[in-house]
Amino acid sequence: MIRLGEAMMILELHRQGLSVTAIARRTGRDPKTVRKYIERGVEVPAYGPRKVGRPCKIAPYMEFLRERVTAFPELTASRLTREIREMGYAGAYTAVKRYLAAIRPEHDPKPYEVRFETKAGVQGQVDFARFVVEFTDEPGAVRIVWLFSLVLGYSRFLFARYVLHQDLQTLLRCHMQAFELLDGVPIEILYDRMKTAVTGEDDQGHIIYNPSLLALAKHYRFQPRACRPYRAKTKGKVERPFRYIREDFFLGRSFRNMEDLNAQLIAWLDTVANVRVHGTTQRVVAEAFAEEQGELQRLPDHRFNAVLKLERRVTHDGFVSVGGNFYSVPDRTRRIVEVEQLPDLVRIIDRGIVVAEHPVLEGRRQYRIDRRHRTGRPHPRTPDRPTMMIGRIGDHVPLRSLAVYEAIGASLAMEGRP
Repeated sequence: MIRLGEAMMILELHRQGLSVTAIARRTGRDPKTVRKYIERGVEVPAYGPRKVGRPCKIAPYMEFLRERVTAFPELTASRLTREIREMGYAGAYTAVKRYLAAIRPEHDPKPYEVRFETKAGVQGQVDFARFVVEFTDEPGAVRIVWLFSLVLGYSRFLFARYVLHQDLQTLLRCHMQAFELLDGVPIEILYDRMKTAVTGEDDQGHIIYNPSLLALAKHYRFQPRACRPYRAKTKGKVERPFRYIREDFFLGRSFRNMEDLNAQLIAWLDTVANVRVHGTTQRVVAEAFAEEQGELQRLPDHRFNAVLKLERRVTHDGFVSVGGNFYSVPDRTRRIVEVEQLPDLVRIIDRGIVVAEHPVLEGRRQYRIDRRHRTGRPHPRTPDRPTMMIGRIGDHVPLRSLAVYEAIGASLAMEGRP
């Protein structure tokens, strides 16, 4: 069978008076074929019914994908592929990616970027990102939380935790948690010009770092570096994970409270983020990290314990306010005490004696009570002391000796006698 254009050429050459043999020689066709088309002329091609191909595997999930992208346009194709596979999808990731590309709104092309790679163990990048969440335990209450992230430049291994503050104590505590999880420390850490890390510049343009951050860096033997102003892409390895976490983890989920938010984040890091093939390095993150971990600096023999010293007044019901939260002190503690803030501990000192130690509370207006603080006399520091945390103002009840209540009862009974 010849094409329509070739058949039209045969008829035109025949109209011009060429013989069948000459037309066959010019078109390269058999003379019998040329004669057949001259006799038949041009016919409208008849098409039969199209053969039904294999059913499209993604078809049953298209409406779900469209609804998800409409509600959360930034959800990644890998995240949505995982979701529909849990619903039974057995097709390829590329099919989902092509379909999402067709239904997403178009964006202007972005300029090309220059990538800077670092050797194993050399650099980590740290930053905070702002998230807005409504916990199911507090319906109607919109909370602002901050995501602390440290990513290793070589392997792209990611440490991340949600916190309620960006203050210095939180920054130091998150560093310590990250180093302990990594079981090592990179040679340098790159920072945006966050106020808790960089306090300014001197007359010659040299960076002035927060003294507590410098103390942390000295203890763990890393060099802090500040990226250039208005050049966020200088630390793109930590900027990109924020978008990745927002789109692949955070969007479209619900969280009961802060603890549940971090529990889900840790599970996602362990099962998705740190075991994926990284789009830039084309290596499995966990495998690259196993190679990089041997190049990290060893942890020091003891944890960082530099302190921020404050003076605080004890409230009438026996609490000291630190960072917007309240920590109990023993009965009969003096009204003015010294407070030492460690990255993960609050230590309260009265007349040179440590009378209370509490782990740092997240959030605001939280209460933590040591039960032994309500026995009628102050106590020096003792290990493994039972404690109780109460979440809201009004939920705490001072614990006192029964003798106190017996004395009150006897006094009331005497007043009631004639």
